[in-house]
Amino acid sequence: MNMSIIFKSVLFAGLAIGLAACKMGPDYKPPADLLPSGFKSNEGWKPAEPIEGAPRGEWWTIYDDADLNALTAQVSINNQNLKASEAALRQSQAILEQARSSFWPSISAQGSGQRQGQSAGRPSSDVYAASATSSWEIDLWGRIRRSVEANETAAEASAADLVNARLSTQSALVQNYFLLRIADETKNLLDASVDAYTQSLEITRNRYNVGTAAKSDVVQAIAQLENTRSSAIAVGISRVQYENAIAVLIGKAPSEFRIEPKPFAVRIPNVPVGVPSRLIERRPDIAALERRMASANAQIGLAMTAFFPDISLSGSYGVSGTTTSNLFSVDNSVWSFGPKVAQLIFDGGLKWNQVKSARAAYDQSLANYRQGVLTALGQIENQLAALTFLERQSQVEQLAVNASEEAERLVLNQYKAGTLAYTSVLTAQTTALNSKQSALAIRSSQLSASVQLIQALGGGWQKSELTLETETAQ
Repeated sequence: MNMSIIFKSVLFAGLAIGLAACKMGPDYKPPADLLPSGFKSNEGWKPAEPIEGAPRGEWWTIYDDADLNALTAQVSINNQNLKASEAALRQSQAILEQARSSFWPSISAQGSGQRQGQSAGRPSSDVYAASATSSWEIDLWGRIRRSVEANETAAEASAADLVNARLSTQSALVQNYFLLRIADETKNLLDASVDAYTQSLEITRNRYNVGTAAKSDVVQAIAQLENTRSSAIAVGISRVQYENAIAVLIGKAPSEFRIEPKPFAVRIPNVPVGVPSRLIERRPDIAALERRMASANAQIGLAMTAFFPDISLSGSYGVSGTTTSNLFSVDNSVWSFGPKVAQLIFDGGLKWNQVKSARAAYDQSLANYRQGVLTALGQIENQLAALTFLERQSQVEQLAVNASEEAERLVLNQYKAGTLAYTSVLTAQTTALNSKQSALAIRSSQLSASVQLIQALGGGWQKSELTLETETAQ
């Protein structure tokens, strides 16, 4: 029988067997988590500036701050941690393609030319040879397919890791930016208080000069003024730290970066949180945990294939002769073709324990996934509750600011009229300043909680975006 016919028959038979073969191990099914129907802290939360629909893509633009938009856009371009995550993703995709290459036969070629001789007195001779060999593993038990499945889901997890790293970095930048702007507002408040206290000191000195105020009033006014100046200077330390943190996040040297102060009027947006069942679709870190669980599941089947023999087809064709002129003639040809079966008979329980290890790794990934979901739910509940209570606190604190400003005005007028001691002025001014600083602190906490809520919801990302450039070969 013609050898080409034999080769084609065996090849097609191998293909038929491989395509009809089943894969060892359990097929992956996402866990059916019992998620709550809603968030307990969501009801009744009504911040000031609603937006239409959940944020998508550039989620930070909902704060409507041009400087913030420009800075955050630089994160994906210059942040070095993201460049490292992107390189890790490219590495995982290359490993996936390595696994996919096993679907195809391997072909190699070699050639040689040697001069051979025997004992003294016998003539030497030249020997030339050329050959090509091929080997192809028939994926009868699904070893290659499970390996590709494991590597593909691992690559998808790396893709989700990159998105999560980008979201975390963007969130850190936005929060540092808001802290910097709050520091500017605090500096403005303290500078305005310094101006007001300077005027109070001047009034007190004038009253002391005419004998209607004590020396102690002047000293107390000076102490209050200088303490406030000291606090205004201290704000600069925090501002520089926030500015430097932003520089590092966008991949710039702090010495070459500066953000100029400007009026800050960002409002707290209303972020639709949806329902908990959508959480798994919107959180890249949860998606990464789920993909790693799928990869661990595929590793179980991969371990189970070790119980079955490796079956491969191999063939070679070559020529060998003493001259190059007729090297490739039929008389000089040598060929071989046939299947190869290899099976380990005894391994001391190695394969069984490899399967047990794979199952344990899957159980671990399942627990990590469920814990990740619970943690995400807790983060969202925390930020919803924070925004709810901070909104109420902000309203109450604003009443305190209004009352303290009015009290400061009244007490200062009464002091000018000589009906109150200067200690009452000090108390009123300190109370007013503390109330205004508390209001700024609450605003800062609201902005931080808003950013953290968006991050806890996954930013503008959707799981449908988790795709790789190529499809898994089947």
